[in-house]
Amino acid sequence: MIKLSIEEIIEKIRKEETFHAVTFDYSFIVKIEDYVPFFAAAVHDGHYFDSSLWSQCLHSEYERWYEEDPSTGQMISDTPITLIGLDSRFEYDLNRAPDTAIYDSAWGKKLWSTPLSRKQKEQQLQKHNNFYRVVKALSHKLEELYPAVVVYDMHSYNYKRWDREVPVFNIGTSNVDEDRYRVAITEWQEILDDLPLPIDQEVRCNINDVFQGNGYFLKFITANTQNTLVLATEISKIYCDELTGQLFPDVIKSVQDLLRYYIKSHAHNFQTTYGLK
Repeated sequence: MIKLSIEEIIEKIRKEETFHAVTFDYSFIVKIEDYVPFFAAAVHDGHYFDSSLWSQCLHSEYERWYEEDPSTGQMISDTPITLIGLDSRFEYDLNRAPDTAIYDSAWGKKLWSTPLSRKQKEQQLQKHNNFYRVVKALSHKLEELYPAVVVYDMHSYNYKRWDREVPVFNIGTSNVDEDRYRVAITEWQEILDDLPLPIDQEVRCNINDVFQGNGYFLKFITANTQNTLVLATEISKIYCDELTGQLFPDVIKSVQDLLRYYIKSHAHNFQTTYGLK
């Protein structure tokens, strides 16, 4: 992996070069092994929290971890094109619009003991802006190369906080063209609804059950492309102990191995269905 500036990353995308890089400020990773008509992202995988913010933050490291999406980057890491966030959403949230990306409070608790300075906010929003400059460049390049593109937007959620039974997987579709992409959405649901995971519970996938797909990442790509479907996909944290932070490597590796195959398979069928010019 190499370190590149945002301008260098965008230039490589423009030239259709393959690379595996971290941004100059270590805010996110871009990997492009081949210019295929699909990519995957884990925008909430990051846990890094700038040390200059520690004394101001009222949330503990565990409280931050609890609301992040740990290991989602590993789950999608075998996809030929990946974007993985490295910074915690508590510094700035990549799945929120710029005007709401910096929290004042988070999950019912005040976040900062003293307000962030203007300079601190500007630095955080610059990293947010840099990420979306790359997202836009990549999305446009893939639509230039292919008549249809699909994006797998991977997240996780804390299922133990719900007071009802919730599915292992959830697909949020409220901000995509459900009529146009019904075949692809249904096929993705059927794949996730039957994944053979090493867990002691039924694996189900519902649509718009616990989340509806209201994230900025999905909305941004949808607004800036013509023929790209973003599948906002949530996995419940069956791969860890939410209450202690202990990860279950066998479950994580199983999800990774299965997604390696099924993302490629689903993307192939997506191209067959929607890729005719």
